[in-house]
Amino acid sequence: MLQIEGLTMRYPTGDLALDNVDLTVERGQVIALIGPSGAGKSTLIRCVNRLVEPTAGSIRLGDIDIVRMGRTSLRRTRRRLGMIFQEYALVERLSVMENVLSGRLGYVGFWRSYLRRYPQSDIDEAFRLLERVGLDHMVDKRADALSGGQRQRVGIARALMQNPDILLVDEPTASLDPKTSRQIMRLITGLCRERGLGAIINIHDVPLAMQFVERIVGLRAGEIVYDGPPSGLDDAHLTEIYGEEDWSGTRAADREEEADAAKADAALKVAARVDLPEMKKVAAS
Repeated sequence: MLQIEGLTMRYPTGDLALDNVDLTVERGQVIALIGPSGAGKSTLIRCVNRLVEPTAGSIRLGDIDIVRMGRTSLRRTRRRLGMIFQEYALVERLSVMENVLSGRLGYVGFWRSYLRRYPQSDIDEAFRLLERVGLDHMVDKRADALSGGQRQRVGIARALMQNPDILLVDEPTASLDPKTSRQIMRLITGLCRERGLGAIINIHDVPLAMQFVERIVGLRAGEIVYDGPPSGLDDAHLTEIYGEEDWSGTRAADREEEADAAKADAALKVAARVDLPEMKKVAAS
């Protein structure tokens, strides 16, 4: 369980990024952080693994307070915090397998990782994860030859190689098309269910969050203004989070986009069942 109490982050300018935030994530629970740009979503995630130093408050992972840890203890604890980055953070010149195995750097030591001498058990687990995320046929492919969705899948597998207690996910679908975005969200939430993992997903796409997660937390100006199920996120709450907007029109546009995407998926499935020789016969006639 992750328990955040009184979390405050103030910039040197005096501006508040987070203002006395309380948040508990139970084991196996996946939550989505939504809110406008500058609301504090990425800051909250980065405070949890101390990529950003909080000004006040506590962040407890089980019985450990992350905020009060020294450097050595923090390095060990970060093994338990799987981070999935918006910009993937892959080593471009390394292969898919090597990038996934880098998730074990906190366990194998510098020289073994530098010489790429990982235990066979780690290699076996990397193969299993790559098969699970659908990239077992790309083990030796360089990261810079992958699409955005494939890169994100590598990032997911790398985070799971840490055997974490919780996933911290920063805008996993920001650079992806709608179909790939749904696939990535489906993959993350499915893996969390399989492994009993909690997750905090920072996401701008509200309809996508409502489709895939059981709990939504809305931030505005560094404060939590909504915490509840997707079914409770009505127009009044969306206005409180984002400001005035014609949410009925937005919902209609979202439904239309989802319907178009579903039609495209169905068309692709039909096309995949058509035998190539039959297609050639049709073309010849």
